[in-house]
Amino acid sequence: MAGTIEFGERIERVEVRGAGNAEPLRGPYVAPGFIDVHVHGGGGGDTMDGAEGARSLARFHLSRGTTTVLPTTMTNPWSAIVSALRGVGELMAEMTPDMPDVLGAHLEGPFINAGRLGAQPPDDLLPAADLVAEVIASGVVRVVTLAPELDGALDAAKEFARAGVRVSYGHTLATAEQAIAGVEAVRSVGGTPGFTHLYNAMSPLASREPGTVGAAMARPDAYAELILDLHHVHPVAFRAALAAKPGKLLLITDAIRAAGLSDGETDLGGQRVTVVRGAARLADGTLAGSVLTMDKAVRNAVASGLSVAAAVALATAVPADYLGLNDRGRLVEGARADLVVLDDELRVEQVHMLGRQVA
Repeated sequence: MAGTIEFGERIERVEVRGAGNAEPLRGPYVAPGFIDVHVHGGGGGDTMDGAEGARSLARFHLSRGTTTVLPTTMTNPWSAIVSALRGVGELMAEMTPDMPDVLGAHLEGPFINAGRLGAQPPDDLLPAADLVAEVIASGVVRVVTLAPELDGALDAAKEFARAGVRVSYGHTLATAEQAIAGVEAVRSVGGTPGFTHLYNAMSPLASREPGTVGAAMARPDAYAELILDLHHVHPVAFRAALAAKPGKLLLITDAIRAAGLSDGETDLGGQRVTVVRGAARLADGTLAGSVLTMDKAVRNAVASGLSVAAAVALATAVPADYLGLNDRGRLVEGARADLVVLDDELRVEQVHMLGRQVA
């Protein structure tokens, strides 16, 4: 829609013009700032590096329109994970004007299935009660990835959900029944269930064995992340997920430290990774995160057939709903003036945090 936005730190007035006009709109476009709930790195930084690495990735992704971010951990020795969470906590406490809003961390691993590690190192652990309690006590984690078939996983899911942590099922060999039991466990305590990078590192959908993908598609009350870099997910698979999960599918980057850098050698969780033509892979060919940015994910969604407004919503309104955020993700009066200005080709021209231009 065409219109005018007036803002200070908050959006003060939104005036829509020509709502019934059938003429196609052109840029510049003003959109809510993007919200990335799953991002390991970017601009040379990585969450597992500690506060400085998380700071580097946050600043890089801010320049690409991400104004709310959850730095994401890797499966590593437990001490390294705790150290990374401590670094995210430091970042949450310091918040400077050149940073996006770091709401907390996404704990991806170590509570995952050794048979579906994907690009995660083999330091997986069962979600023992003492480890779960330590994570919750940190006060840092907003989303946790779990494999629901692991011993103790359903009890862990309930504990996380009671603490307000979003429980996302992934890196899993679960049957559809096990995945649905995981969703029900979270719902039973009033939590919000989700699925981590839909299609990837999970049991696939087949007619007689619907797997985790089938469970995710069949549950309208569960959210699902999706990496739309066109390496992890085909455009048709993206449209199928969108049709199955209206209002519940959200774009993520799953980006690694190489995002924003040239092709070549890099690392992920201590593993050697090679980036060639936008695809990051381990030596055995396994996709190892991405070099995606949220603005590129939105452009890919439009190229896959969505309107600009529908594509932007997958990177703004839906992740805001998933995290229970009522103060961002939409251009409405009273919302934070976290804004991104995009040109005709949906490339970032300006980024504003609380009304202040930062990039």
